[in-house]
Amino acid sequence: MTSTSDPRDLRTELESLTTEAFRPELADIDRLPTLDIARLMNGEDATVAGAVAARLPQIAAAIDAVAERMARGGRLVYAGAGTAGRLGILDASECPPTFNTDPSRVVGLIAGGPEAMVTSVEGAEDSRELARADLETLGLTPDDTVVGVSASGRTPYALGAVAHARTRGSLTVGLACNPGSPLGAAADHGIEIVVGPELLTGSTRLKAGTAQKLVLNMLSTITMIRLGKTYGNLMVDVRASNDKLRARSHRIVALATGAEDKEIEQALTATDGEVKNAILTLLADVDGPTAARLLEESDGHLRAALDSRS
Repeated sequence: MTSTSDPRDLRTELESLTTEAFRPELADIDRLPTLDIARLMNGEDATVAGAVAARLPQIAAAIDAVAERMARGGRLVYAGAGTAGRLGILDASECPPTFNTDPSRVVGLIAGGPEAMVTSVEGAEDSRELARADLETLGLTPDDTVVGVSASGRTPYALGAVAHARTRGSLTVGLACNPGSPLGAAADHGIEIVVGPELLTGSTRLKAGTAQKLVLNMLSTITMIRLGKTYGNLMVDVRASNDKLRARSHRIVALATGAEDKEIEQALTATDGEVKNAILTLLADVDGPTAARLLEESDGHLRAALDSRS
């Protein structure tokens, strides 16, 4: 069902949002030289990291809660409309090649479905019911986390996703770019990155989109670090699905072990290309099956598996 709010009420609401504010000092931006506009944009973008830094305690608390649930087999689900939805899908789609996660473990949902990735689906973002229907297909559990993403913090699709997730006992995170947002208030963990008015009035694919991307990077990456998907800052669960990633796998084993090329190739062959297993065979001087068993006993944490042999 599409929202039937009075357009005048919606206009009033939008006018109150910092992400929608008009900046009269930029009213003649189209008359400026290209380099000056580029400098203005770059200066605006430079403020985003500071806005994220102001919310690091809230981000860290959300990550710890997500990681705890994912360690029990839960999933991380992003839900948003427009740019916010596309960013969620981007982050989710990069987890399998980076961390060797099953595609079902980190999921991105966008209002309007796959078609909305490349074109606007009219009215989709205004539907709470559409979010509920999309999440119903996943069969949410209390171990799952749903992250509603919305620059305004009022998008019905994101709000509907969080509301439905709460009825299923799932953890909820609300990522918005306005203070005191309905989305932040509705979620267990509200994260509001206040980036201020955009260079182009209301174009929240700019600073707001950058802020959302930075936070989503943190949510997935640090969660995977907590789950043992890395060894130090090495991506030891990388999936070697092409020549570049096979070369990267070899380099990761080399950086972790200092072994010679021949030893590395032998280790990767003995472990079917599994980087984490190959490192363990070299550093703990065990065979492939033993490495697999040690990693299973340590829930996939390479450092813990190594400690068990010391």
